[in-house]
Amino acid sequence: MKLYGAMDLHSTNNVTVVIDEQDRVVYQKRLPNDLALIVKELSVYQSELQGIVVESTYNWYWLVDGLMEQGHRVHLANTAAIQQYEGLKYTDDHSDARWLAHLLRLEVLPQGYIYPRADRAVRDLLRKRSQMVRQRTTNLLSIQNLLTRNTGSSLSANRVKGLDVQQVDELLPNSDLALAVKANLSVMSSADDQVELLEQTVTQRVKLRPQFSFLKSVPGIGEILALTIMLETGDIQRFSSVGNFASYCRCVGSQKISNGKKKGQGNTKNGNKYLAWAFVEAAHFAIRFNSKIKSFYQRKKAKTKIVVAIKAVAHKLCRACYYIMRDRVAFDVTKAFGQK
Repeated sequence: MKLYGAMDLHSTNNVTVVIDEQDRVVYQKRLPNDLALIVKELSVYQSELQGIVVESTYNWYWLVDGLMEQGHRVHLANTAAIQQYEGLKYTDDHSDARWLAHLLRLEVLPQGYIYPRADRAVRDLLRKRSQMVRQRTTNLLSIQNLLTRNTGSSLSANRVKGLDVQQVDELLPNSDLALAVKANLSVMSSADDQVELLEQTVTQRVKLRPQFSFLKSVPGIGEILALTIMLETGDIQRFSSVGNFASYCRCVGSQKISNGKKKGQGNTKNGNKYLAWAFVEAAHFAIRFNSKIKSFYQRKKAKTKIVVAIKAVAHKLCRACYYIMRDRVAFDVTKAFGQK
């Protein structure tokens, strides 16, 4: 007999369900998030289980890794792509788990990518670096806003980064305002130290693999961005087309069209936000360092908003990187941005 399992995972507990080929419930129970207990409960059915579905929630690492270590075939459910049956009047955790098992049985389960455990920690270090960079930028903008609001003048980002205590006191005689800026500067300095430490650690832990080394031939992509793209992408072969990769990187729009008219839009945030950030970051640098890319950006900017023009450059770079990683070739600006 073939059995199918699913787990509706929460922060402290989960609902585990096992169904048979006729969708009859063989096992159903709410369990604490205790791996040893979960493995013990499932051991009775392991030889007949065709797979176990685990929701792609924020805390799935320990559960998926633990079940795979015990020999279970684990599937990570892409919750953003799953639609519950709308005919149900009442749903709860048990019905959600049964629905996941049902989709697995029918072989129509939208699945997420289970990133290899060996590289996951170092990838998450780069994600932590991204968080530190955002915090640094937040504090820098806070200083600029405070100065503009209270003095009527503005300072560039480079000027703000170079401020010392004495200069702050000269700019803002009011001690309370000066203290606020000094607090921001202190957080910025701490974030800078952590960013540097994280970058050093990542470059010591992992090196660009051969199939990804050509990423550095792209204008605007250095060592850290190349490592980010490599670690967030994983196996490039899991993307069947350049369009799928661009969609995963959030570099394409999402619209619903009927009879030539827009009827709304889908989930524009569906995809990898870290790859989306990486290609936008690369676009900003590419515009500065490559004349062809700059010309493309300026033509776009003349017709639309700056942010849309930047996203257009990011989209071009994203598509180019797909072929660079898949075919292991260097960047060709004329293929990506044309002859002009």
